[in-house]
Amino acid sequence: MSTSTATPARAREPFDRRLARGVQAVTGRPLAPYQSAIIRIGFSLTWLLFLLRELPHRYQLYGPDGPWSWEMAQRLIADNRAFTVLLWSDGRIWFEVVYGLAVLSAALLLVGWRTRAVSVVFMVGVLSLLNRSVFVGDGGDNVLHIVSIYLVFTRCGRVWSLDARRAAREDRAARAGEPARRDVVGPLLWVVLGGFLLAVTWFSDVSGEWWVPVLLWVLWLGNGLWWLVCRIAPGEPRTLLDVLANLAHNAALVVIMAEVCLIYATAGWYKIQGSRWQDGTALFYPLHLDYFSPWPALSELLGASGIMVMLLSYGTVIVQVAFPFTLFNRKVKNVLLVAMMMEHAGIAVLLGLPVFSLAMISADAVFLPTAFLVWLGARVAGGRDRLLKRTPAGTLPEQRRTAEEHGPRTLVG
Repeated sequence: MSTSTATPARAREPFDRRLARGVQAVTGRPLAPYQSAIIRIGFSLTWLLFLLRELPHRYQLYGPDGPWSWEMAQRLIADNRAFTVLLWSDGRIWFEVVYGLAVLSAALLLVGWRTRAVSVVFMVGVLSLLNRSVFVGDGGDNVLHIVSIYLVFTRCGRVWSLDARRAAREDRAARAGEPARRDVVGPLLWVVLGGFLLAVTWFSDVSGEWWVPVLLWVLWLGNGLWWLVCRIAPGEPRTLLDVLANLAHNAALVVIMAEVCLIYATAGWYKIQGSRWQDGTALFYPLHLDYFSPWPALSELLGASGIMVMLLSYGTVIVQVAFPFTLFNRKVKNVLLVAMMMEHAGIAVLLGLPVFSLAMISADAVFLPTAFLVWLGARVAGGRDRLLKRTPAGTLPEQRRTAEEHGPRTLVG
């Protein structure tokens, strides 16, 4: 009896109420905080490891000793208008400064220190180095290039970061009635980045596309407005800024998901058109190239089995083509997600493409289940506490609200 009466009542729910609930869902809070955090950690770690690995060869890759000379880089940037600050000067000192800031920003983004500001510096470092020598990379640089732009729109420091720890500490102090600590680092960092933006504007003719300096100015002014509103108008103006930040975060996550699906769909459909993929022999050839054989014995052992090569070739195509169509089936999606991550791990080991593999695994992480990420975070935190021999300070914040909690503050409720 109760079931038959509940169903029509739900069907008769007014459209405006359903619309308001939908708007509240995308504006009330940043969705998928654990997924955005794992993307932040994955891509910053990938970029950091790449920069450290290539530290002895940095001059040949992106610096003044590279085959892509200063004059050639100037002509390329004048033609494609790609953003880079390395064309401000051809001196070694300026190159070292940019490379050092790229390493520092990757390390700070990895631990989640001042993620709003550091993510912008991270983006500038990625674009500057990758656009300086466009022929250096293995495919993972393209993914890094794109996601570094999307990251500045996400609130990726809500969990698993020093920012989250600092916010929790300030919240405990506020509930205990302690006076708020004065934030000196934030305004100082804002002023320093403002000086950098003046330099970007001054060198805009040789920096590349006009929209990058405009984006940097918008982000800089937006963060300044956020800091000001939080201190002098924490009511409705703060709620409005929260709504805008949540919208930008959620939209950026959707774009990252769409980008991952597009990468796999296009890769899979292009493979289908290739004769080597159709007859199942495509993987035989890279396994027998010295350039893609960091472990020759392992590559030879795998490439000697025709059945294994055929299964891996067909399996790669099937997984890549099918994945975008399985997003609405959680169980099938999770199975294919594991298969794709294992595929990229195999590419890293067998073909010697660790940067590409780490970048794709980091991008795939946007689809990982929240329950698994919470469990993983708890295990990592427990291992850290046992290693440091300390008592856990608390539990991880939950993403989902219980029925007793109030809804988030939004413009619609």
